[in-house]
Amino acid sequence: MTDGFPRIDSAGTDGLLVRFSGALGEPANRAALAYRAALDAEGIEGVAETSTSLVSTFLRLDPGSDPGAVEERARTLLDSRNWTEAPLPAGRRFVRIPTLYGTDRAPQLAAAAEAAGMSAEEAVRQLSQARVRVTTIGFAPGQPYLGTLPEDWDIPRSAELAQVPAAALVVAVRQLVLFANASPTGWRHVGQTGLRLFRPESETPFVLRPGDEVTFPAVDEAEFSRIEGDDDGGADWEDVA
Repeated sequence: MTDGFPRIDSAGTDGLLVRFSGALGEPANRAALAYRAALDAEGIEGVAETSTSLVSTFLRLDPGSDPGAVEERARTLLDSRNWTEAPLPAGRRFVRIPTLYGTDRAPQLAAAAEAAGMSAEEAVRQLSQARVRVTTIGFAPGQPYLGTLPEDWDIPRSAELAQVPAAALVVAVRQLVLFANASPTGWRHVGQTGLRLFRPESETPFVLRPGDEVTFPAVDEAEFSRIEGDDDGGADWEDVA
């Protein structure tokens, strides 16, 4: 990679951040996911926890660990291969999440389609057929960011905030976000799902994980009404790795 990446930076008093790019892109996200999986497999002494963001891997250090020794091990692993070409980690799933597009349940579909230069019908076709990756979990517990969409969908967030419900599917800057909780947002509300993303009572409270692949197939209002009360919202799952 170029432009000074990948690199390792200090993060606060007890962390290291391994960065693969300064902007979101598929190769950098792949690298972050693959590198984190390799870190976990290495079991480096002094690393208490790892996580990923869109294009980086974070290492939280144990109290009393030797930051220099941890960084040396992390750098040796970083230099061992081209992480942008590494295979994605095992344990990923392919998830189909039924979605009601438009109607009064997702009222910003037409505005988002216009911003992307297409009809609402074409927007539904593209969004319902797109197979996107969970690039990271953030903003709220269990909330996935997914991407990346074709360049037509490099649309800005709205300057005006709107309240969206839990399980809302929103779009901007070539990404989809599936909201875990009701929230105000400038992202465009284009679809509504019934999937309950955060389940604190479960041993695995985050339903989706970074690296999972997802589609949002379109359903009509009658089918959505049938599945809306189910925690899974009619979603089905299969292992891909």
